[in-house]
Amino acid sequence: MTARCAPAEITAYLHRHIPVSAHLGATVRRCDRDGVVLAAPLAANINHRSTVFGGSASAVAILAGWTWLHFALRDAGRHCRVVIQRNSMEYDAPIDGDFTAECAGMPAAGWDKFLETLRRHRRARTELTAVLKLKDATVARFDGEYVAVLLEAGAADSA
Repeated sequence: MTARCAPAEITAYLHRHIPVSAHLGATVRRCDRDGVVLAAPLAANINHRSTVFGGSASAVAILAGWTWLHFALRDAGRHCRVVIQRNSMEYDAPIDGDFTAECAGMPAAGWDKFLETLRRHRRARTELTAVLKLKDATVARFDGEYVAVLLEAGAADSA
């Protein structure tokens, strides 16, 4: 997946099409069939307690799932609009340093079913999870439901 794009290119894409990603300082460390790893600095996301603001942590987690799904669909030759429908976060510990959000994507069987649903109904939904880590410790867990809507050939979509 994304063999044509290096992490820096994907980061630039996100910053251009999803401006909050630049404000969060989010960068792509890895994006492939096995998942996405985004990194974000404490400094851009700090709150009054010198930890990461919960909304920033949630936004980076949402972005991790969105990035994986968007680029997986693109690599599968599907031009889609991808949106988050609902999500939840559980915070296990304060995030008091630079952190990562890791989304493992979907297993192959689930991916095949998702693509078939998209083909038949022009839309499909899936649940993706992400873990937020500080160093090697898991500090938060994210569950999100994303919807992909197949666009007409040549249809413009800003992200």
